[in-house]
Formats: sequence, C-alpha cells, structure tokens
Amino acid sequence: MNKQKEIVPVNNGIIISDMDDLCRNSIELIQYARGIVARQVNLVQLMTFYSLGRWIVEEQQHGQARAKYGQQVITKLSQALNEQFGKGFSEDTLKNARKFYLTYQSRISETAFSLFACQKSETVFSLFEQNAPFTLPWSHYLQLMRIKDENERNFYEIEATQGAWSIRVLQRQYNSSLYERLALSRNKEEVMRLASEGNVVIKPSDIVKQPTVLEFLGLEESAGYSETELESSLIDKLQKFLLELGKGYLFEARQKRFTFDEDNYYVDLVFYNRLLRCYVLIDLKIDKLTHQDLGQMQMYVNYYDRYQKLPDENPTIGILLCKEKNDALVEITLPENSNIFASQYELYLPDKKELQKKLKEWIAEETGGEDK
Repeated sequence: MNKQKEIVPVNNGIIISDMDDLCRNSIELIQYARGIVARQVNLVQLMTFYSLGRWIVEEQQHGQARAKYGQQVITKLSQALNEQFGKGFSEDTLKNARKFYLTYQSRISETAFSLFACQKSETVFSLFEQNAPFTLPWSHYLQLMRIKDENERNFYEIEATQGAWSIRVLQRQYNSSLYERLALSRNKEEVMRLASEGNVVIKPSDIVKQPTVLEFLGLEESAGYSETELESSLIDKLQKFLLELGKGYLFEARQKRFTFDEDNYYVDLVFYNRLLRCYVLIDLKIDKLTHQDLGQMQMYVNYYDRYQKLPDENPTIGILLCKEKNDALVEITLPENSNIFASQYELYLPDKKELQKKLKEWIAEETGGEDK
C-alpha cells in the first residue's frame, strides 16, 4: 500500500505535504547545524591554544639569555589573561599550549597562522574546509601529547577521529597498548601504515591482536573460572568486548548450534565483520592451545564456508582466544594461508614498556638490525 501524504494548508497560502519528511528533514538540518557549530568552536579553541603556544615559544627564545625567563613569560601571561578573562588560563594551561604548538607546529601554515592570530580574519576557516588541521577536542590532545613516539601518536589521533572515541575510550586503548599489539601482528610496511592511515581492515589478519586484552571483565588471574564463565562475562560486557575486537564487528549469537551428520556442535561466539564481509567465529580456551582445538575450529570454519556464507561473501575467519598459544603448533597443524588465528588473552593491562621493547626489537630484525 502506498503511503498517503498528509496535506496541510498554511495561512500564507503555501501547502506543506508529507509532514513526516518535513519533521525528519528539519531534525537532520538542526543536527547538522549544531555539528558545524561544535566543530567550529573546537577548532577555534585549538587554534587559539596553538597561537598562544607559538607566541610563548617565540618570546621565551627571544629572552633565553636571561635566567628563568621562560617561566616568567608563562607566569606573567597567565596573570594578565586571568585578570582580563577571570579564569581559564592557568600556568599549567599555558604550558600545555606551548607543548601543543611544539608537538603540532607543522600542522598550520604561516598563511593560516597569520590570518587567524594576527589579522583575526574569519577567512582562515575556508582553508580548512577539506582538511581540518585538528579533529579532536582539547582533552584528547592533552592525552595524545603524552605519547612521545610520533607514529604511535598519529595512530591514536586517526583512530580516535574515525571511531569518534570519547576521552575514556582513548585512554583505555592507549593503556591497553593497542598500537603495539596491532604492530606486532604486522610486517614492517603495515606498521608504517598504522601511523598514516590507522588500522585499515583489508585482510583477515588485520583484525587479530597479540594479545587480546580482557581486563574489563574483572576476572582474577589466580581465580579458577570455566570457559562458560569467561563466555558469560564477555557477553555481559559485550560493548567493551566489541571495542577490544576492533572495527566492523556485529554480534550474531553465543553457543551457536549447527548439526552435521546427526551430531550437534556449538560455536562459542559468532560475529560478522561488515568490513571484511565474512563470519568471524570465536572459540574460548582457558588452557593451553592444543592441535585438537585447532582441528575443531577448522571444522567450524569449513562448515560455515560450505553451508552458511553467501556466494558473494568472503571466507569465514576463526579465532581461538586461549590462555596460552603456541605459534609453532598453529603453523604445523594448519595449512598455509589459513583463515584461523590463535590470540592469547590477558586479564590485565599489558606492560606497555615491555611491548614497546618487543616492537623495537622486531622492527630492528625486520630492517636487518638497523633500528629506524
């Protein structure tokens, strides 16, 4: 049945048809307008801090021969700004503005800086219509500026922008060493892409992390727990688990049953990844990984490939989340180019310094001993 439009005469003679479209379009317009205002306000704030930081650096360098001149610049500027505006420009804030400029000084051209800070011209924003220099709130950049490695810092900025991460999500992903865990699962060229493009999901191995971190479950390492309890905890905290899994995941079922040759089999967790356009099957193992576990997952994957996936979908991926994985066992048990992966899980946040050390050693090996 065709939808009938509601015809509403208006006093000035204009007729509005289809009130549903009117309401929907009006809501979308207001949301769009508010989004523009929010982005514009954020960009103005960041450009202001950037400009203040630049002026502080230039003034400090100008008087660098005088003792403690650098700190005096910040102290006197903070007093002057707070006298004028009441609050909001503490010495710590101005130190962060200085750090912001030093961290991102290559982002803003001389032309853009001059238009904004010196000429006070609104035409500067026309320069940023296609490519805004800053895409996150100030709170996010305060977190990002703590990251010394430029490649790692760029990665988190890209991922936070694309994923619209809150500051808490950004802090969690950084504390869980997402960058290092993804980098250790890739070759040298792909590691370089993380810094320029973020985590681009193209092939099955792009969704695997080493290790998978499940600290949000609140399970104790020393406490005994079953695979069923681990599974239940993951389902109870599904939103956080999806965040840890990465991009493109849709949850389908837990303990998904299928019958083959009159026997019933159960897959612990079934997901679909819309970026890879394939099923992702996850089996949970609280003990050391065995070849029987790998064989079972191979059977699950084969079944989904032959009886569940559509002709235009990609081959099924199997992931074994295990307490202790064995790379040599995986390599000897599974055929080459298999879509089955083992990922060791941890119930606590990993040691970031240890992962950074491993990544540095791995890159050195990849470059023939030359640490780049």
